[in-house]
Amino acid sequence: MTDDSSAPRRSGDKYTTPDGVRAVFGGIRPNAESSKPDVGRKPPWLRIRLPSGARYESVHDIVKSHKLHTVCEESRCPNIAECWSSGTATMMLMGEVCTRACKFCAVSTGNPHGWLDPLEPLHVAQAVALMKLRYIVLTSVDRDDLPDGGAGHYAACIRTIHQHAPDTAVEALTPDFSGRHDAVATVLDAGLATYAQNLETVERLTRRVRDPRAGYAQTLAVLAFAKRHAPQTLTKTSLMLGLGETDAEIEQALDDMRAAGVDIVTMGQYLRPSEHHLPVERFVTPEQFHGYRELALSKGFVEAVAGPLVRSSYRAERVLDRNNAGL
Repeated sequence: MTDDSSAPRRSGDKYTTPDGVRAVFGGIRPNAESSKPDVGRKPPWLRIRLPSGARYESVHDIVKSHKLHTVCEESRCPNIAECWSSGTATMMLMGEVCTRACKFCAVSTGNPHGWLDPLEPLHVAQAVALMKLRYIVLTSVDRDDLPDGGAGHYAACIRTIHQHAPDTAVEALTPDFSGRHDAVATVLDAGLATYAQNLETVERLTRRVRDPRAGYAQTLAVLAFAKRHAPQTLTKTSLMLGLGETDAEIEQALDDMRAAGVDIVTMGQYLRPSEHHLPVERFVTPEQFHGYRELALSKGFVEAVAGPLVRSSYRAERVLDRNNAGL
């Protein structure tokens, strides 16, 4: 099947990217577990306003002119206007095609065959400087096709940002690098404010939700190593709620995070990207999210951010500000 960029794509469609990469749109193939319907219409607290504002428009124009990919736009994040207006953005490195196929994610799946843009570190750094960002989150697709999983590319982007925008704090929300500690160290040694790797869900649901090459214990081991290797760097992870987890399982996950030395946790509502992805089992209320936040704080996290529209990078600079102020 040849790529027709003018035709709408559905999750599961095969296509070819502009770089010649064969991919499956939507992150999973059509046979993934997806038959169960969602719990119903989205509740009113999940309704959002269209992004607007002068600062938002300025950041949007720079992103487009530099042909950069931001998770803010790619995932249609509901907090894009708030974050961009406050001087925070999340950029996606190493292309749009992931080598894994998690059942919650709408990113396309394929094999990039080692392709990387050698100019990406410079372009990202120049854009960060132009946008005058206080805080930049770098994330990426998984790149199991690369010998180091892309760790060296992350490090190059981080160092180049430090050169062009020395006052900008950098967070790296990385793949798990197949659990390789040397790859994690490569990223940390480039100089980070925060290192993040997402647990995504509770232990029981991990095999149902994440790609088989990911793992609950593997992510916790990566985070524990990151804290041992660079104790001054904040460590962070995230949970999606609404996939069928219980309160007891959420509490156990929080305990496991703290045992791994995790400083920051975010919790938000899982929303189904398409009918081919896992269904929503429940909509967590704002009051329930508040309770989960209080529970996390009681366990000693530096910060816990929880809410229906919270995503892993939501207003990340505020946590750094609190930590630097000793609050």
